[in-house]
Amino acid sequence: MRITDSIIYVGVNDHDIDLFEGQYPMHDGITYNSYLILDDKVALMDSVDAKKAEDWLANVEQALGGRTPDYLIVQHLEPDHGGSLLHVCEKYPEMKLIMSAKALGMLPQFGFGTLAARASAVKENDTLNLGSHTLRFLMAPMVHWPEVMMTYEESEGVFFSADAFGKFGALDEDDDEPWVGEAREYYINIVGKYGGPVQTVLKKLSALDIRVICPLHGPVLNENLSYYLDKYNTWSSYTPEEKGVHIAFGSLHGNTAAAAYALAEMLRAKGAAVEVSDLARDYMSEAVADAFRFDHLVLASPTYDGAIFPKVEAFISHLKAKGYQKRRVAFIENGSWAPMAAKQMRAQLEGCKELTFLEPVVTIKSTLNDQSAAQLSALAEELLKD
Repeated sequence: MRITDSIIYVGVNDHDIDLFEGQYPMHDGITYNSYLILDDKVALMDSVDAKKAEDWLANVEQALGGRTPDYLIVQHLEPDHGGSLLHVCEKYPEMKLIMSAKALGMLPQFGFGTLAARASAVKENDTLNLGSHTLRFLMAPMVHWPEVMMTYEESEGVFFSADAFGKFGALDEDDDEPWVGEAREYYINIVGKYGGPVQTVLKKLSALDIRVICPLHGPVLNENLSYYLDKYNTWSSYTPEEKGVHIAFGSLHGNTAAAAYALAEMLRAKGAAVEVSDLARDYMSEAVADAFRFDHLVLASPTYDGAIFPKVEAFISHLKAKGYQKRRVAFIENGSWAPMAAKQMRAQLEGCKELTFLEPVVTIKSTLNDQSAAQLSALAEELLKD
């Protein structure tokens, strides 16, 4: 696949992966993207996960057409992108490596210490001339690792964005799934904690004439780029993306679930956008993404061993780790003799920034009755307020 006349996609799909970063289920696989710039000098942009090295090197060799790369630009050392460094350096022994100073210092940590002699460190706004193409390097620490840099190709306006603007999912010919769902899930779960550094990068990008975005996962973006930049500004500023309610529940015997779904129906009947997550069955990464998507969250949990239902507690832990803030939050608790979940859920979230906790707290004793149903109805009205 050609990005431009002289920039070629040489990445690979991974349909064999079950968990990304050891925790996020991959039901549609993922891509490891890599690009080749053909000019007087040839630059290869990033490598791929080691388990796909053979396929990747075959793609690179075919695209080179008998040439050899002069440079390998290492934007990110994480193993899904840096894993094949030894393989490619063995195949092209004259090729030089270009990376950030932090990445150069981290090479030995991944068993790449022998590569340091052929590596050069670059800093903010350093350039590399390939002939008709000039690469400008932009440091992007903590998006989402400290050694990350991004690269802007000046002549054609191609921005190589490292992990930014990526998404889950492999790139198959019949893949027509909208970018935003898996991109949101990817951003919130992988990069979400680092909104401040992302905002810093977005300010740098505002001064550039970007015509194409080439991320390390997912599709190349080459139209309506303001849409993608706006999404990243929204996500990284922790601003709710949509008005609506995410109801996330755990349930022992189905009674808390019944209350969650009853609330959802009340809200939908009034025209509200609602998403419901069963935290024991649905993907945690999708539930976390939906919590950031909407401006309201309802947490529903039975009391379990005097505490929060474990799946709900894990969900709250994920929210906190990703910087959850600037939302309105309500609680439904269930307890047959000593309901305590709401108090503990609120305590878990007290340290988050700019959360508004709503009343009433809905307290169920085993099953919904007239009193708790009235509380549920009152909560629905509160959630519908601006």
